[in-house]
Amino acid sequence: MTEFPFGFGPPNPDDRGKKEPSGQGENPAEAFNQLGQMLSQLGQMLSQAGTSAGPVNYDLAKQIAMQRLTSGDVGFRTSTEFQSAVTDAVHLAEMWLDPVTILPAGATAVKAWTPRDWVENTLPTWQRLCDPVARRVSGAWVEALPAEAKEAAGPLLSMVSQMGGMAFGSQLGNALAQLASEVLTSTDIGLPLGPPATVALLPQNIEEFTTGLERPTSEVMVFLAAREAAHQRLFAHVPWLRQRLLATVEEFASGIRVDTSALEQLATQIDPANPQSIEEAMQSGMLEPQTTPEQKAALTRLETLLALVEGWVDVVVGDAVTERLPGGDALRETLRRRRASGGPAEQTFATLVGLELRPRRLRAAAALWRVVGEQHGLEARDGIWAHPDLVPTAEDLDEPMDFAERVGRKPAIEDDPIAALEREEQAERDREEPGKGTDEQA
Repeated sequence: MTEFPFGFGPPNPDDRGKKEPSGQGENPAEAFNQLGQMLSQLGQMLSQAGTSAGPVNYDLAKQIAMQRLTSGDVGFRTSTEFQSAVTDAVHLAEMWLDPVTILPAGATAVKAWTPRDWVENTLPTWQRLCDPVARRVSGAWVEALPAEAKEAAGPLLSMVSQMGGMAFGSQLGNALAQLASEVLTSTDIGLPLGPPATVALLPQNIEEFTTGLERPTSEVMVFLAAREAAHQRLFAHVPWLRQRLLATVEEFASGIRVDTSALEQLATQIDPANPQSIEEAMQSGMLEPQTTPEQKAALTRLETLLALVEGWVDVVVGDAVTERLPGGDALRETLRRRRASGGPAEQTFATLVGLELRPRRLRAAAALWRVVGEQHGLEARDGIWAHPDLVPTAEDLDEPMDFAERVGRKPAIEDDPIAALEREEQAERDREEPGKGTDEQA
């Protein structure tokens, strides 16, 4: 993890050197006047932030993201010309994908999204992913307060909680705006963030991405449409996959542990009358989460599953476009490097959820799917997705030939799980009634 989730980062360097009002030498009347103005401003800010409940103020996050992205919309062109271009690209990509996978088309809707559309349509999934992190942090904060402090704070604790939700919402809003300005499709970071069965491309971002590639935008559009359509085929026809990916991210986030001793130290720095002190304390960098063994195991499972998804998509799209798009191979390599190296978008995700969605073993996973397909055909390759117990493990990525051999091996009678279950049940009955069989024979 290179970034810290929700307020774990260091303080803003632009704020260094700024002095906080000490309150010394001030006229008491002026001090009360300033306090009244501050409380008035705080109340106005809270009322304008919406009524979002929970550890993150999603109303505020959405407002901030939309405000930052307002100037990026391209209006009529996005809703007409871009929609037509995306529809044509997806239609062509689906035709090319049909012969190279047994999974049928999985999308029932094709959308050309603006960055603001991306925020609007992915926010429900972000809420599912970010809530566990924010809940852990905010809960640990309150638990770390001494009993005397809790009693003295009283109603102020609810205000602290609300301020924490606003701080998280502000961070989420800025992060979503940055992501929305970079992602190319709804599945660009490997997770199914958008609505089910919806192929969505962001033409505005694709045009910027195409700059410098020396390939026509139409070619890049078809290539990305093929990747998005392949993802949707997988998510639509492998029912357990979407839930497994998102649940593993949730499992990782829920395992975050906060150093309560650091929280106790920070609690002494909080001035309930100064909301800015709350945000500064949360951004002080002292709340770096501790990675637990459970988190490491969840991270390994997530990285492996992401690599398998991306590797399968890479192989299928390669088979579909290599002979049809002159720059297909170059585009595949560009996307591989983009995912492997990460960028501002992936760093932003690390800030939000506390982990990097980087399929480090993408090439190994692609090699495994390629070997299985060449040795056993498309039906055997794609049939592996039928059940989570059949998919390759991290160890299988090290030995793809051994995995391919197991795929082609017919199970022996002793390997039949039904037969094994029947044998176990019979043995259990024999243990419970040891003399029954002998009496009947006599």
